[in-house]
Amino acid sequence: MPSPVALFVYNRADNTRATLRALLANTLAPETELYVFSDGGKDEASWAAVREVRGLLHEIEAEVARTRSLLKMTIVERPENYYLERNIIEGITQVFEQHDTIIVLEDDIVTSPHFLLFMNDAFRVYRDDQRVMHVSGFTRLSSINPHPSTYFSPFMAGWGWGTWRDRWQKHFRHYQLRAEALAGLAQEDLNALEYGGVFPCLKHLDRQPIPWDICWGIAIHRAQGLCLYPSRTLVQNIGLDSGTHYHGFPIPTHWIQHYDYDRPPYEGAIAVTYAEPRMDPQVEAAMKTALTDWGIRYTWLGRLLRWLLT
Repeated sequence: MPSPVALFVYNRADNTRATLRALLANTLAPETELYVFSDGGKDEASWAAVREVRGLLHEIEAEVARTRSLLKMTIVERPENYYLERNIIEGITQVFEQHDTIIVLEDDIVTSPHFLLFMNDAFRVYRDDQRVMHVSGFTRLSSINPHPSTYFSPFMAGWGWGTWRDRWQKHFRHYQLRAEALAGLAQEDLNALEYGGVFPCLKHLDRQPIPWDICWGIAIHRAQGLCLYPSRTLVQNIGLDSGTHYHGFPIPTHWIQHYDYDRPPYEGAIAVTYAEPRMDPQVEAAMKTALTDWGIRYTWLGRLLRWLLT
């Protein structure tokens, strides 16, 4: 049976609708069980948006029951605001009570028609290879030479991803403090996690709560694990350009910057055949370039504004 999908939503009805419509268009959707974890609001304004999202979810639920476009759809409505970290971690834990694998989506991840096929093929092919801890449907890299169908990297991408129960339960820990997260790691480890400083992800350890994804990335590093990627992205994050102003300037964001990896998902199927999991220096060099400045590329106007504001 195909892996279940866990979708985490909050207060963005339009993005949630687009994410669900793309998921329902997947070739394996009729064989797939979907769990939707709907977080609660923080105040009356956010609760109004949450109620709008939940109304949409129940409309889709009724459609699924009528059309059998999914194997099953389960909606979990949080009674209060769990915040993203708690919602995701507890949701993953719940799904793993009944399933051996999980595919995780958030409410702004639009998938290609063959995304579920790729993820399930990867779970099957690498089920018994503990070195592969994470499967991503998203890739930051636009090209790899030579161009295989998949590649490996220790870098963890959290947009349309999945893992196995045994890997998650053995290695994941939600750290509460920066010192706890970095205990036992040498400077060499920190440099590796931040790709020599061009990707300063460890600053997120100062946030409360600490984001789940940096905890999972550290867990993969500690276990010397690898992540499997498709050669072409099978997902697109439609929530990147969420604002129309730039540091108080009434200027559309796209006039200032764009994301180098922001491209439509590949519509074709990507085959998954077994390859020996290993780091590739060429891939890691390309990944370092892609991660520089968080993948943001500035226009001449953006470069000027950054200069004026620094």
